[in-house]
Amino acid sequence: MDINFYLVFYHYGSILPLKPIMCLFWWFADYGCYNGCIILMAWLAIERHILIFHDRRLSNRRGRFLFHYLPSISIVTYILLYYIICIFFLPCENTYIYTLPVCGTSPCYQSDGALGLWDFIINTTTPTILESIVSIGLVLRVQWQKRRLRQSNQWRKQRRMIIQLFLVSGLNLGLNLPLFILLFAHFCGLPSEYGAEPQLYFFFFGYFVFFLFPFASLCQFPDLRKKITRKIVYILPRQQHHTAIVVPTTRATPMNKST
Repeated sequence: MDINFYLVFYHYGSILPLKPIMCLFWWFADYGCYNGCIILMAWLAIERHILIFHDRRLSNRRGRFLFHYLPSISIVTYILLYYIICIFFLPCENTYIYTLPVCGTSPCYQSDGALGLWDFIINTTTPTILESIVSIGLVLRVQWQKRRLRQSNQWRKQRRMIIQLFLVSGLNLGLNLPLFILLFAHFCGLPSEYGAEPQLYFFFFGYFVFFLFPFASLCQFPDLRKKITRKIVYILPRQQHHTAIVVPTTRATPMNKST
């Protein structure tokens, strides 16, 4: 949704149509959907522990509802309610600049001390850091359990999981952490004009979390990589080898030569 708004804006030079509702929807996509995905990624990291170490809890219908469906439904419900209320129904005055991306400013709820601080700490910073810590903790927990059970450390079987976890966590933390540090500095009193231009780049870098996330997730399937490689090689233009054929030729020689 957010990228579509950007494409329309850069094509026409302004937001179309020139109505406040378009700015509200853009803010909802830019803040609500993005932060919502970050929160869901943090929960997925926690759910890995349940799937690996407490799989018996998901063996029946009641356990699957309590430990899988209910948390996911609760998180999505919280995200929708929080951002719909804060962006569309909060009784504060927004500023709309239709000739600037994302209407040139942020929703008015972020100017509120409590709501702005809650959104920054609870909905943005904490899920990102939590997702990284939980993913690294999963690797350490696997190692500790193998030592406790006196099992051999089979690196080849664990390498795929470790690489995927570090790719996902490193991708999420590496692309989002610079923006969070800059926003935290603004919350602590740094003037907004400092870091304004880098902040625009940091916002765009955040989109690569979702662009690159499928590649980080699918890298654990070697058979899929081989299949994709074969298909790419198959569709590439193949060099055609031409074989030269030698054909004997005859030349007519005149019987009478002029002298």
